[in-house]
Amino acid sequence: MTGHNITPEKTGLVFNIQHFSVHDGPGIRTIVFFKGCPLRCQWCANPESQLHEPEIAYNENKCIGTGECHLCFQACPARAIEERIDNKKVRIDRFRCTNCGECTLVCPSNALELFGKRMTVEEVLQIVEEDSLLYSRSGGGITLSGGEPLMQAGFASELLKEARARGITTAIETSGYADWNRMVMVCQHADTVFYDIKCIDPDKHKRFTGVTNDIIIANLKELNQNFPGLNIIVRTPVIPGFNDTEKDITAILKLVKSLTNVRYELLPFHRFGEAKYAYLGKRYLFIGVQPPSKEKMKHLEKLIKLYKREGVL
Repeated sequence: MTGHNITPEKTGLVFNIQHFSVHDGPGIRTIVFFKGCPLRCQWCANPESQLHEPEIAYNENKCIGTGECHLCFQACPARAIEERIDNKKVRIDRFRCTNCGECTLVCPSNALELFGKRMTVEEVLQIVEEDSLLYSRSGGGITLSGGEPLMQAGFASELLKEARARGITTAIETSGYADWNRMVMVCQHADTVFYDIKCIDPDKHKRFTGVTNDIIIANLKELNQNFPGLNIIVRTPVIPGFNDTEKDITAILKLVKSLTNVRYELLPFHRFGEAKYAYLGKRYLFIGVQPPSKEKMKHLEKLIKLYKREGVL
């Protein structure tokens, strides 16, 4: 089983590398966040991960204002930065902006930031290997996240393959929305796969994420069948108003029950990424939506325990 018609890539677009994670695989891990995702989940905590291209973010609270500084005006070759008369700050004309990043190089207060950097396999692994001692002691390693790593399958596969060659354990977080050959190309080099199943209802899935879930469910079944030794953990982000009912979770549990040696976890919705929407000139659709209560999560966790008692999770 190998991935076909996808060229291995030595470079990829990354928007963050995070050390010391303990929630994204065994042990202490380094998370490499890939830029680009085919889904548009309305609650997305990483809006900077969606576009497969660099993006300029502007944090108005850090900006010292046009009364003291005009460096970004002078640096922008596209003349995409304009003064706001109401508060002497700036705004970015997103239609003109080419995301070249020149403004970020001169901003003295770091109010402007470029999300997305093209990196080589070696550049990424040099950063990952800074914590090699922690991996050996904790059983940790590298986890690819996003965005959607399978959008850059050629780069993701090369990165995981080289990490394994250096004795680093590998994991990937995926929405499962990709051609099967991309799934194979990457997952053959993974020790653990965190697989998102957000909703079984295809119409509701498309309404809240922008895509249907038929290929997602089909890929999960194929992955479980074709990679029997792979550690697969199905995850569901519990989103109020979308999939937080007993009916929603039970439907997903029935799917998990049909698989072999697959674990299941719930992740409560949070709003940690809300501010980043404004930085990117985007609108956050979940304003005012509160995370599920502890009582709600306990109730849904009880459903999982019932299935575990039956020996299926």
